[in-house]
Amino acid sequence: MSRKYDVLVIGGGNAALCAAISARRLGASVLVLEGAPKFYRGGNTRHTRNMRCAHDAATDILTGPYTEAEFWEDLLRVTGGQTDEQLARHMIAESKDILGWIVEQGVRWQPSLGGTLSLGRTNSFFLGGGRAMLNALYLTAEQLGVDIVYDAEVIDLEIADGMFLSATVRQVEGIATATAATLVAAAGGFEANIEWLKQYWGEAADNFLIRGTPYNRGSVLKMLLEKGVQEIGDPTQCHAVAIDARAPKFDGGIITRHDSVVFGIVVNKDAQRFYDEGEDIWPKRYAIWGRLVAAQPDQIAYIIFDASSRNSFMPTLFPPIEADSIAGLASRLDLDRGALEKTVADFNAAVRPGTFDHTILDDCRTEGLAPPKTHWARRIEAPPYYAYPVRPGITFTYLGTRVNREARMLMKDGKPSVNMFAAGEIMAGNVLGRGYAAGIGMTIGSVFGRIAGREAAKNPRN
Repeated sequence: MSRKYDVLVIGGGNAALCAAISARRLGASVLVLEGAPKFYRGGNTRHTRNMRCAHDAATDILTGPYTEAEFWEDLLRVTGGQTDEQLARHMIAESKDILGWIVEQGVRWQPSLGGTLSLGRTNSFFLGGGRAMLNALYLTAEQLGVDIVYDAEVIDLEIADGMFLSATVRQVEGIATATAATLVAAAGGFEANIEWLKQYWGEAADNFLIRGTPYNRGSVLKMLLEKGVQEIGDPTQCHAVAIDARAPKFDGGIITRHDSVVFGIVVNKDAQRFYDEGEDIWPKRYAIWGRLVAAQPDQIAYIIFDASSRNSFMPTLFPPIEADSIAGLASRLDLDRGALEKTVADFNAAVRPGTFDHTILDDCRTEGLAPPKTHWARRIEAPPYYAYPVRPGITFTYLGTRVNREARMLMKDGKPSVNMFAAGEIMAGNVLGRGYAAGIGMTIGSVFGRIAGREAAKNPRN
């Protein structure tokens, strides 16, 4: 770190690597500081598998067109309008180029998965998953001459009047100073910082499980906000899904997620349903269930289904809990037998038959039940009966740094930073005020990473 670089990138995931490669391809000298050891490099990107991008026609890997207008409508629906429309539309337009650009950086696609995911037309899947994608980006970055340092925790930032000057870095060897003409912050959110989460969620946060890296503690985000960068986003909003309650506290990844909600019912510890399990197509609604479970007593819930649905969804790491009767299942889950039997009986009585089709908003629904199940409602009556215990699984938080179309951070006085840019989860709140749709996190990281690297390389100011 004795030399001065054109661009300093803090972070080591998809957004950081896209920024580093983008800047380096324009001739800038680039240093990447990854806080994690090399084996754990890449943040949450290690656990991803696909990206949502607009495209005008079917391709070798996508079954049909996904227009900018449709992408925007999907984003508008899942966020409830809580998004910066200018930035969001800009991201969607830029996502068209990302499909080809990311391949140029060594990433390979595979044909999209069908089944319960319903993503064959909208999302492109990485061949080998997120870790393979990361390895390709790191290899390209290294071949281009990007310098990468692991176990490099940024513990302070020197910023004066909206200008980045240097970063203080803790390494195994000791404390060092990194200087650069521009900064790209791509260090993720604060989802692994339980104490910070508890400021907004209270003691309930102790029951949250962190799906991704334990290294995303939000220290870079906190420094930037304390040093004059304008914040955006509700600190309680996040990408949070229902994951298996038996998962590890950190780094459980995608294999702990459950896609079975639409095939059954979800009850809390009082054996009561609390939300419509058939509200919308699963990729547009799966990320609401973490917050829903977080609001339940002891932050625990149970997905209940029967033998007719056992093989209808993607299997997970942990097997379901099984019993020959609803009463037996209640005993195994330590739930009140009578309460669970009544909940299931009331649900079964309310089901109105239709033509079941999990790929569309079908006509299988309940009537006279609160909350309703508006689609995919089928009686739970074929033994054996099954259950998955689930807890809130936090993927990433939406509190972040405000940016403009150039991915340039805005200061609290409303002026653009002189030489600071942001990409990925650390600025995702600009696009995601709430809600989520599958693959958008990777879109935000790739698009704004590429923009941030490009603009940083073109605007060296320090």
